[in-house]
Amino acid sequence: MSGATGPERYGGRGITEGYLRDTRFKNLFLLLCAAMLTAIVLYAIRIGTTDLSYGDILHYLFHPDDSWDSAVVWDIRLPHITAALLSGAGLGVAGAVMQSALKNPMASPFTLGVSNSAAFGAALAILIGGGTIMGSMGTTHPHVSNEILVTVLAFGFSMISIGVIIALTKIMNASPETIVLSGMAISSIFTACLSLLQYFASDSALALIVYWQFGSLDKISWTDLMIIAGVLAAVLCYFVCRIWDYNAIEAGDDVARGLGINVERTRIIGLVLSAVVTSVIVSFTGIIGFIGLAAPHIVKKIVGNNFRYVLAGSVTVGALVLLVSNIVATYGFPQIISTSIPVGIVTSAIGGPLFLSILISSQRRKMAC
Repeated sequence: MSGATGPERYGGRGITEGYLRDTRFKNLFLLLCAAMLTAIVLYAIRIGTTDLSYGDILHYLFHPDDSWDSAVVWDIRLPHITAALLSGAGLGVAGAVMQSALKNPMASPFTLGVSNSAAFGAALAILIGGGTIMGSMGTTHPHVSNEILVTVLAFGFSMISIGVIIALTKIMNASPETIVLSGMAISSIFTACLSLLQYFASDSALALIVYWQFGSLDKISWTDLMIIAGVLAAVLCYFVCRIWDYNAIEAGDDVARGLGINVERTRIIGLVLSAVVTSVIVSFTGIIGFIGLAAPHIVKKIVGNNFRYVLAGSVTVGALVLLVSNIVATYGFPQIISTSIPVGIVTSAIGGPLFLSILISSQRRKMAC
C-alpha cells in the first residue's frame, strides 16, 4: 500500500509530532524562566545606594576581594538574593507536592495551616529562650540565638497540621474544599495561640516574635542559607526520583495502585517532606505566604499537570516570584513611605487575589459540570 491513510498516516505520526511540540514548548518555558531569573538576580545585585555596573558585578562574583564594592555584593546583597531564591524554590516545591498529593489546586503550606503552625512553634521556642535582643552602636535588633530549637519546634508543630490533613484525606475521605477549609481552621487556631503567646511575652520576646512574624529575608546569614540549601537539595533529590509516582497519582489512585505504587505512603512522605522544607524556611524567614500556592498554579496554567515540569517550574517560578516581591518590598516602597517593608506583606497582597481567583474558577468548573 503506497500511501497510508487513517491512523497509520495521521494517528501515530500526529501524536508523536504533537508530543514533541508540546515537550519543546515546556522546555522552552523552563529555559525562559531560568533566563528571567538570571537577569533579575543580576539586576537585584546592581540596584541600591552603591552604584555598580554589570561588569563590576561579574568581576566581584568571580574575583571577590577586600574592597567595599566586593563586600556590598557578597555580604549585603547576595545573602538576601540567595535567601529569596532558596526560600521561593522551597515553598514552591512544597506547594507543588501538596497539590499533587492531595489533588487539590488550593493546597499550599499557607492555606493548609503548615506555615502558621510552624510559626507558633518558632514563637514558642523564642519565648523559652530561642531569641534575644542584640545591641550595637546605640541600636537594637532582634536576633534568633538558638536556631536549632526554633527549627525543631517549628517542624514539630507543622506536623500537627499535616497529621490533621492526612487524617482527613485517608480516614474521612474529605473533599478538596473541606481540606482547605480545615487548613484555614488550623491556621486560625494557631494564630490565636500565637496571639496568646504574644500577650504573655516580655517586651523583648514580643519584639522578636513580631519582627520574626512579618516574613523578612534581611535576617538570614550564610550559615542559615547553607542549612536551607542542604534540606532543599535532599528533598528535591527525593521528589525527582519519585516524579513518575506523582504523575501516576495525578491520573488517579486506582491507576497508581495498578502500577504498583503505594499511594498512601507516597502521599504521606510527600506531605511530611513538604512540612520539613516549610518549617525550616519559616523558622529562618518568618511567615511568607502564598508562594506555595502561586508558583505551582502559574506553572500548571502554562505547562499542564505533568509533575516533571511542575516540579522544575515551581522551583524557578517560586524563586522568581519571591525575588521580585523582595525587590518591590525593598526598593519600591521607600519611594512612597521612605522605608522598606517585609516581603511577607507583599506576597500576601499578591496571594490573596490569586487564592480568590482559584476559588472562583473552581466553582465555575463545578457549575459547568
